Amino acid sequence: MNYTFQFNIILAHLPEFLQGAMVSLALALAGFWSGAPFALLLALARTSGSKWVKRVTGGYVTFITNTPVLIHIWFLFYGLGDLGILLGKYTAVIVALMAATSAYGCEIMRAGFLSVRRSEIEAAETLGFSRGQTVWYVIVPHIVKTVYPALANFFIVLTLSTSLAMIVGGEELLGTAFNVASENYRHLEAVIVAAVLYVIITFAVSLSLALVGRWAFRVKAKIF
Repeated sequence: MNYTFQFNIILAHLPEFLQGAMVSLALALAGFWSGAPFALLLALARTSGSKWVKRVTGGYVTFITNTPVLIHIWFLFYGLGDLGILLGKYTAVIVALMAATSAYGCEIMRAGFLSVRRSEIEAAETLGFSRGQTVWYVIVPHIVKTVYPALANFFIVLTLSTSLAMIVGGEELLGTAFNVASENYRHLEAVIVAAVLYVIITFAVSLSLALVGRWAFRVKAKIF
């Protein structure tokens, strides 16, 4: 093995890597929060919608969850581009992440809805709770405790999925690593630095979500 690591060449571009990391986090946040409302609506439709609504939403969820996000990004940027519909590279990535969030989030939230036991609602009615009080004090806390850990884990996965933006020229963390390496041909060092930064981002996000869950929702979310 004659390879000599030269991390000093790559670390000279650390500000660019940090900027790419911020882009990755911004894409994940945009994709998650734009997809979360659709996930809630889809979960409600699959839980209490009519028969045909359940079939349509079920078909959408099945399609999205059984096809790679990479294909969605490629279709939105290159496929639609061939049809004359032009989307910006980051717009295409955010829409793809939004679709993933809506589908996976739907299944997570639907599991939360189904976890509410009828006995809990009946107990609230016996205590004289109004419908609004039952929803706020009984149903919502139960659902949040059920879905929060799963949604937190999904956000971590979504953050790592932003690396797929490099196929459309996105300058997120991994895309930045390859751009830097194309100048000095130190691909191994560049990818290693990117991997370390992904671990740091994942740990920071996981810790933040765990603290928020324990403080706001009394959810014992795990770190990693």
